[in-house]
Amino acid sequence: MTQLHTGVGTPVVVDRRTLVGYDNYAAAQRTVDALSDAGFPVEHVAIVGTDLRMEETVTGRMTNGRAALLGAGNGLFFGLLVGAFLGLFTSTTLSFLMMVLWAGLWGAVMGAAFGFLNHYYTRGKRDFSSRSAIVAGRYDVLVAASHADHARAVLDGVARPADTVVVDPPVAGGYDPGVQRPIAPEQRRPGR
Repeated sequence: MTQLHTGVGTPVVVDRRTLVGYDNYAAAQRTVDALSDAGFPVEHVAIVGTDLRMEETVTGRMTNGRAALLGAGNGLFFGLLVGAFLGLFTSTTLSFLMMVLWAGLWGAVMGAAFGFLNHYYTRGKRDFSSRSAIVAGRYDVLVAASHADHARAVLDGVARPADTVVVDPPVAGGYDPGVQRPIAPEQRRPGR
């Protein structure tokens, strides 16, 4: 078994075997938790997400007004934070409150202006707001090769939740360069 030392004192195990694979992270997490509850040394376990893809969820339409409103909210928060910090150096409570309020007001005004201008100059190239996330298609629970048999024995004795879907492990050596694969139409050369 090959180990890499990180300098912190904990070796990183390189030789790992797939114990089980799932289609969601929560199921893989429950498996590791079940191993931990059974007393298995979980420092030899890893959850690895494969078949990664980026998902962008559109949350709404973005207009100049909405961009200004979102900018004003962010600017207000930043202004209140700066005002509270600067207010620490004032001598009275009233001056502290005035500093916080003025900084919040100016932060909101400047945030609205920057939000509006930022969206205005995109010229409609991105008229929506969204959230992005990297999501895996499968989550494999891997275990150090030296502990694989023990982990399988522990996992066989643990009841699995009914809502989990076990994904078949990938075929070993799944890529065969000798197999002729179709070429996309835009990649075909004339005469082929």
